[in-house]
Amino acid sequence: MSVEREETNELPEIVPEGAATLTERRWFIAMAGMLFLMMGVVVFTGVTQMLHPMSDVETIDATSLHKSGEFTENNLGVTSQAGGAVTVRIIAQQYMFVPHCVTVPVKTPIRFRLTSADVTHGFFVGETNTNAMVVPGFITTVRTSFGKSGDLEMPCDEYCGYGHHGMAARVIVVPKETFDKMSPDERMSCGTQ
Repeated sequence: MSVEREETNELPEIVPEGAATLTERRWFIAMAGMLFLMMGVVVFTGVTQMLHPMSDVETIDATSLHKSGEFTENNLGVTSQAGGAVTVRIIAQQYMFVPHCVTVPVKTPIRFRLTSADVTHGFFVGETNTNAMVVPGFITTVRTSFGKSGDLEMPCDEYCGYGHHGMAARVIVVPKETFDKMSPDERMSCGTQ
């Protein structure tokens, strides 16, 4: 079975050159307009955040944080606050957390205050959604509470150098009664575990 094709000498309709040029110009203007709009949003956002930084940003001198203030050796670790809340202060540095182990009570509001002495580190408490970046020159505050007792790993989850793979600490969550009986040194060294 053969199909006969009809051959025609008709040429396809040709768009006039002026109409094609006009269409291309319209698309160019539309794309340039969107590009300038996006660039304007980026510049506006950058200038706005520079002039009005986020209100909860706390800075600290990373080169002298251990000499005075909140992150001196005597202030590190776990402290109880009025109302039963607990504050944990930790310094991240290559390739360790100081202190390397903290004990906190179960079902209690916990406020981690962290800073870095050298490079950017990660703060992650295993088996929870507690996760943050610890940047030198800034104080990172993370609020959480733990629903059950246990021994949780706290690895650095931001690459910080050759020893990154070994940088980890522990958070031990104990019943409130056990926590209340512990000395400040035991809360910081996990000595009773």
